[in-house]
Amino acid sequence: MSIHTDMKRLSRLSAILLQLQTKRLVNANDLAEKFAVSVRTIYRDIRVLEQTGVPIASIEGKGYALAEGYKIPPVMFTEQEANALITAQQLINLNKDSSLIDAYKTAVDKVKAVLNYTVKDKVELLSKRVAVSPASLEQPTSSSLTAIQNALTSFTVLRMSYRAEVKNDSSERLIEPFAFYYSMQQHWTLIAFCRLRNDFRMFRLDRIEAVYPTDFKFAPHQLSLQEYLQEKEKNFTAPDKQLS
Repeated sequence: MSIHTDMKRLSRLSAILLQLQTKRLVNANDLAEKFAVSVRTIYRDIRVLEQTGVPIASIEGKGYALAEGYKIPPVMFTEQEANALITAQQLINLNKDSSLIDAYKTAVDKVKAVLNYTVKDKVELLSKRVAVSPASLEQPTSSSLTAIQNALTSFTVLRMSYRAEVKNDSSERLIEPFAFYYSMQQHWTLIAFCRLRNDFRMFRLDRIEAVYPTDFKFAPHQLSLQEYLQEKEKNFTAPDKQLS
């Protein structure tokens, strides 16, 4: 094999390893399509990874997964990847939810910690040369996004105090978080099954006064987010119309 071919294969092996690290299951056909190679080549790549000591479990009819408990050393970020994260941080600051801003800042700090010194210096310079118009920067109007994200992925019922937009009065709700929607008005909106209304509703995060996890779990909803949005657009002229 040529040096170019060897480097290309090494790059693909690293990318496959990253896919295994970030996903519960990876499929040989999907990998073949992603890297523009044959499925047979992916089979060979998987065998090479196994021979180097990576414990890959083959799940018949589904794909490949890393053995439970196996940890891969931290991924090293390229300069371009680090720059993208630094630039995106300014856009995250516009989202108006303090919990997401704090979580992203912590994540970027962890990324900076694994960069080599040369890239660290460049990233630090870039962070001082990217800004957003002060007119766009407002005080965060919500702080519950990450807590609701956790409840959504663990199927935990939330108790919520919500201030309605029309009457401006508060009500207590038990909700089953379903999805998030960033509205045309640039507000984070929670789509959730409301047990009070016995139906799906949309709640603006900046109108959630308090939210608490409960000990109750709920079964995952079979409805997809795409199906929900399509149905909503059929029934209402404005997809962002609040129903709470």
